[in-house]
Amino acid sequence: MDIPWEDVRLFLAVAETGSLSGAARKLRIGQPTVSRRLAALEYSLGAALFRRSVDGASLTSAGERLLAPARKMAEWAGEVGRAVESSDTSPRGLVRITASPYLCADFLAPFAAWLSRTHPGLRLEVLSSIQYLDLNRGEADLALRNRAPTQEGLKGVLTLEFENAVFVSKSLAAKLPREPRLADLPWIAWAPPLDMLPPNPQLEELIPGFSPVFASDNYLVQIAAAEAGLGAVVMARFPHRFARPSSLVPLSIELGPFARSSLHLVCAKSALDIPRVRRVSELLVSELEKVGMGHSRA
Repeated sequence: MDIPWEDVRLFLAVAETGSLSGAARKLRIGQPTVSRRLAALEYSLGAALFRRSVDGASLTSAGERLLAPARKMAEWAGEVGRAVESSDTSPRGLVRITASPYLCADFLAPFAAWLSRTHPGLRLEVLSSIQYLDLNRGEADLALRNRAPTQEGLKGVLTLEFENAVFVSKSLAAKLPREPRLADLPWIAWAPPLDMLPPNPQLEELIPGFSPVFASDNYLVQIAAAEAGLGAVVMARFPHRFARPSSLVPLSIELGPFARSSLHLVCAKSALDIPRVRRVSELLVSELEKVGMGHSRA
């Protein structure tokens, strides 16, 4: 039986988001359309793929058997798309890049403005997410990540190392002891369900009984709270030329084994065969190499 790729894509969206509504948001179609198409797929297969409940949609045994080959099909669909696009003769068009909300707002947005002025044939679509999009499937062309790629088919284009520092507002800095300890600071951190993201686990390791004075599931909100004088945040020293003036100042305070972090520019290996992706990658490397403490290129 031949199953159309669009049906496989819909099945994957439901399986990986855990609900029809989540799949509808991911695919940017209406939930009734997802429900109708999924019912038609299950009818054609003669088996239910999901158990529906008020909590969402969970895979049946038939759905479990379909999941691994569907994921492979998604990766090959991305590979086919890149093979077609590699026939482009010039670096023009849309390039999608994903990164954390802070990097998107602080670096990629002004980088996109510079790109539009200096390379008018190129356009960026910036996808802000703390979740890693699947580059093999073509959910994005490039990614800036804090972990090196381990998934087969991905390539690390550039790795940079940065110093981390504790930042506070000038008003809060004036109230602190001359040589503050980590435990002396009011901390701003991640709220559940993201409370396992850095720096929460690191601060819990360094500070007995760690309890933030403010938490948010949005990093830009955390920065706004820090600028308002509410507490301290850990940030990488990332002095790129597009940076906007900030009211936050670094403290001279030891972060121990967490004093450094890495940033990785990642893509699917075949993505660099696409001229527009390769050109944006080259421009990003040129900018990032100016600010990193050290770097390695693939």
